[in-house]
Parts: sequence; C-alpha cells; structure tokens
Amino acid sequence: MLYTSAHEWMAAPNKRVLLFAMSGLGKTHLSNMLRRDGGWFHYSVDYRIGTRYMGEPILDNAKQHAMKDPFLAELLRSDSIYIASNITFENLAPLSSYLGKPGDPSKGGIPIAEYKRRQAQHQKAEIAALLDTEHFINRAQDLYGYSDFVCDTGGSIVEVVDPWNDNDPVMTALAANTLMVWIKGSDDHTAALIERFDRAPKPMCYQAEFLEQAWADYGRETGASPDAVDPDAFIRWTYARAMAHREPRYEAMARWGITITAEQAAAVSSPDDFNDLIARTLDARHAH
Repeated sequence: MLYTSAHEWMAAPNKRVLLFAMSGLGKTHLSNMLRRDGGWFHYSVDYRIGTRYMGEPILDNAKQHAMKDPFLAELLRSDSIYIASNITFENLAPLSSYLGKPGDPSKGGIPIAEYKRRQAQHQKAEIAALLDTEHFINRAQDLYGYSDFVCDTGGSIVEVVDPWNDNDPVMTALAANTLMVWIKGSDDHTAALIERFDRAPKPMCYQAEFLEQAWADYGRETGASPDAVDPDAFIRWTYARAMAHREPRYEAMARWGITITAEQAAAVSSPDDFNDLIARTLDARHAH
C-alpha cells in the first residue's frame, strides 16, 4: 500500500486517498469536507464520466427529445437556442437520466438493447475515468499546487474491476497511486438504502452478466414481455439483488487498502478527524 503506518500517513507531504462504497454512505460528503475545509483536490469519477466521456451522448439524447417538439426543433436548427448539461459533483442527474431504465416506453422506459448499449458506454467511460486518477493527481499538484488529493468514486466501481485478480489493470493503477479506503455499511445501512431506493428509484449501472440474468429472471417471474416491463418496478426488483451482488466484490476490493465503517465516516467533521481515523486504521491493520 501507499502508506503502511500511521507515521507514514501523518508524515506524508502528499496525501492521496480513494474512497469507495455503496452510494449514500458518505464518499462525496467526506470529499466535499476535505476540499472545503482542508484544501484537498476533489476528483469526482462520476463528474469526469458525465463531462469528459459521456457529455456528448448526454446532450445528444436531450436534443433528440427536444427535436420532437416542432417549436424547439426549429430553434435548435437555427442555432437560436442551445442545450447544456448542468452536471455538478452533487447533481449527477444528467448522467443518470441518460442511462435510463429498461421497459415500457409509455412509462419512461427504453428498449433493453438500447439500455445495454448505454450500460456498456458507461462501463467503458468509468474505466477510463478511474485510470485518469493518476493524471489528475499530477495535474492537481503541478498545475494548481494541491498537495492532498481525494478520489470520489461511484458506487459502480465494483462492476468494472476484478478485485480477486492481483493483476487487474484498474485496481493495480489505483492502489499504486492512492490509499484505497472502503466505507463499509452495515445490514441496517443496506436496508435503509433499499428503502430509500424504493421510494425514489433511479438509474443504476450493472455488470453485463448480472443485468442479463436479472432481466431474464424478471421476465420469467412476471411474464411481462420486454416492451411491457414497468421500468421502475424492474429496477426496484433488481436493486436489492444488486446490493447482494456487490457486497462480496467490495469485500474483495478491501484487501487492496483499508476499511472504515459508515459510522466512523459519519463522525468525521474535519480534515484532522479524517487524518486521525486513517492513521488509527492503518496501525490497526498493521497490528493484525
């Protein structure tokens, strides 16, 4: 690992961490706090995906919808108006809206083939954005003078790496350049995330094999044809299964770094708190 003890961590002139966890367990909260109160450079993988790698498809999709309205279509053709994505670290809705949900078009769904195509686009973009981490570490230091760096990953990082493979290209690159920190949730956290998702389902990213199996199983269980599937019902049905699918993958990723709990993360209120928590965790790991 990049740092093997509390002393190494505290003495390091350039602290570099990568946070990974299920969505909703505090990655962006901690990253924002470190940027705001500690002067850290905050690299958001999802923001990079939505701007650098999928910005054009996101805008084209929005324009495609606008072109269905004759009034807007004429203004777009004459360059009288333009459409822009207002994606931010906190608002990733343009990206998730583009990914969409599969099923009945009358209920806001898209054909499963198109859904799979967009999922594949996202997987490729996520790998590229993760591999950009080293570039942004250097850019943050050389161009802007930041000494400390936090990489804020998306919950779907586990879908694009093979954490059991010691030679996985993404994992080896990330571990060589950052201290990987897993924010581990409890069963209660998972239950709360599932309940929250059930109230307001949003697009998700899935591993291709998992999605293929889930789509087939849902079709058999409900008897619904692909174009009659209720999009929200499908992603609600899939979410708990996706969490169970991801948990062992997070566990395997944890061996590449250190683990803190969601409760510990929630108790952090300053950069000093964060540094102390990382130091204690490093020494506890070394002691074992």
